[in-house]
Amino acid sequence: MARIIILEDDEVFRETLERVLTDAGHSVKAAGNGFDGMALFRAEPADLILTDIVMPHGGLQTIRVLRTEFPSLAIIAMSGSHVRLDMAGGIGANKMLAKPFTSEQLLNAIAEVLQPKA
Repeated sequence: MARIIILEDDEVFRETLERVLTDAGHSVKAAGNGFDGMALFRAEPADLILTDIVMPHGGLQTIRVLRTEFPSLAIIAMSGSHVRLDMAGGIGANKMLAKPFTSEQLLNAIAEVLQPKA
């Protein structure tokens, strides 16, 4: 399965995401902001970043930096704001998930962005 880093400042939601992804067989690390998430990724690269948009050391800037430094990295953006999700897509997120979403929608999005390119 995939190595995934979750960037989410809401601790309860972050723990829920960790549990869902771990139960699905993924290896998961997590951080509460973009700055810590970038440090975590640089120390232990992952296959996918799942990032909130609205958080300390925000998601949009994190996506910009990741996309510049690691162009092939899979990135899924999460937000309750469709405007912010559109912005995330415009700067390089591979997939956007509108909160709230189901575990099934999350797992399907991960499978979609990690599928081998033909």
